[in-house]
Amino acid sequence: MKSLFPPIEPYHTFYLETEGHRIYCEECGNPEGLPVLFLHGGPGSGCTADHRRFFDPQRYRVILVDQRGAGRSEPAGKLRHNDTWKLLDDLEEIRKSLMINRWLLFGGSWGAALALLYAQKHPQRVLGMILRGVFLARRYDLDWFIKDGARRIYPDRWHELVTSLPLSGWNDVVQGMYKAVTGSNEALQQRVVLAWSRWSSAVTLGTAFAAESLAGPADLLPKVKIELHYASHQYFLQENQILQDCARIRALPCEIIHGRGDLVCPVESAFTLKRHLPGAELKILERSGHIAAGEEMIDALVSATCRMAERLA
Repeated sequence: MKSLFPPIEPYHTFYLETEGHRIYCEECGNPEGLPVLFLHGGPGSGCTADHRRFFDPQRYRVILVDQRGAGRSEPAGKLRHNDTWKLLDDLEEIRKSLMINRWLLFGGSWGAALALLYAQKHPQRVLGMILRGVFLARRYDLDWFIKDGARRIYPDRWHELVTSLPLSGWNDVVQGMYKAVTGSNEALQQRVVLAWSRWSSAVTLGTAFAAESLAGPADLLPKVKIELHYASHQYFLQENQILQDCARIRALPCEIIHGRGDLVCPVESAFTLKRHLPGAELKILERSGHIAAGEEMIDALVSATCRMAERLA
């Protein structure tokens, strides 16, 4: 069973500056290796040091990007000029600035959606994809998470989430929360930020979730603002856009890895994507959930990067 590679530090970091945003980017591993772009989830989560460790540093040139307003990018939580198409433009500018002709895409959850969208827009720049915890950004997917899916499994957590809002926000929880976190009522903003973070963490981590482990509302606010900004705008996509455009990328090598116990993005998403990408390889992990952690999930992801390095060598 494979484990994460040893910790490494970047050999190059820089900021892409555009439209009032400074977008953090780093490179690590082998400067002459196979280029791979790591796409984090959220939206708004940012990259961590462990994200470098899914890739053999002798074989891969690993590029990690904190998307607009996320992680080490500045200003934190900025929503102006922040949408899906801006993120794709940033990735293309980074590719050009690093003089990379084609790269492998590695993304989980929202990062998987972004990888699919980038590949559909720039198929000639993509060597292949490794996708985890597939999120297809359909109304169906958002409704599962926030309307009539996960709430049936966590009714107590759902009650805490909804009652953080005034009664007027109950009919459309996403819009109500977005207005609260971007509004001027500081007490309401803090309450909703904590409630949203507790809900997201409970659905993501399940029994492993401990509310006391969350940061304070000031630290959580940038991420929550971005998550709700994208959700309230239906991820700036047409309904079912990702699946409808899969014909553009059917020739690309693709591995899809999904946990059977994923309650954020149910495994139906991965199964449906596989039907639209018949050449892709789908691996369903029986003992895994949404996050890229645990022996089974880490083994599957590291094995996928090793296989793809062989395939694309």
